[in-house]
Amino acid sequence: MSEAIGRVAALWRFPVKSMLGEQVTAAELTLSGVVGDRAYALVDSQTAKVVSAKNPKMWPAMFACRADFVEPPRPGEEPPPVRISLGDTTSVRSDEPDVEARLSDFFGRDVRLAQAAPEDFTIDQYHPDVEEVDPAGYRDTVAESKLGSAFFAEAGLPSAVPVGSFFDLFPVSLLTSSTLDRFNELRPESRFDARRFRMNIIVETEAAGFVENGWLGRELSIGNEVRLSVSIPDPRCVMTTLAQEDLPKDTEVLRTLVRQNRIDVAGGMYPCAGVYATVEAAGTIREGDAVTLM
Repeated sequence: MSEAIGRVAALWRFPVKSMLGEQVTAAELTLSGVVGDRAYALVDSQTAKVVSAKNPKMWPAMFACRADFVEPPRPGEEPPPVRISLGDTTSVRSDEPDVEARLSDFFGRDVRLAQAAPEDFTIDQYHPDVEEVDPAGYRDTVAESKLGSAFFAEAGLPSAVPVGSFFDLFPVSLLTSSTLDRFNELRPESRFDARRFRMNIIVETEAAGFVENGWLGRELSIGNEVRLSVSIPDPRCVMTTLAQEDLPKDTEVLRTLVRQNRIDVAGGMYPCAGVYATVEAAGTIREGDAVTLM
């Protein structure tokens, strides 16, 4: 039985993994996710690990960078170049011959700009000094994590994302306005802004509470073409607490998630906000499109 649950309030894609992204009024989805999303990433030349804001001790300047496509990306084509703003003072395009030298100088460490994740897609992730964030017990420490198809290969499971993609686990992420509203009610001293959560689709809903927790295992119809299958809750990490633009650093964001929405994800208890999904039917979605739970 289908149920109208809201509308698309905002759409985002992040051309370079872990940098600030771009809000768009329409997005094309293929079975691999939002076209252009996480199309590029930095790779540490010394360690061969993908650079991530999940390790702010090593990469504190990631959220000082914003990436925008110079022209719209198209399904089935190579991603167009991106323009990367480096702080408030300068920018560099991905097709400039000195792009990697400029990026390495900015970050103070040799990096390369890649369009495909290494087969052994690995990052270093900082687990903050917050109780019960990580079910493995990591706290105030950096640990190695496998992501993308490498995560699924290590787990002996079929991958939810293509080999070579830079997605953490699944190709699409969604968050409701009701979840943001509820967190803001529970912790009004903090700012639970959608930008902290780096989601592809923000759904405006009228129901109260953590609405998307009830979508697991069901499908969403968006607009006239797209269907998504909701897979798992979205476990959150230190990135939600980091400063970006006018949002301050705030560890209480993650502590609030731990207290209010710590739920089971594949046998471990994680602080969550939003859900991950796979694409069952491709097409275009737009701001204002109706969202229906199937």
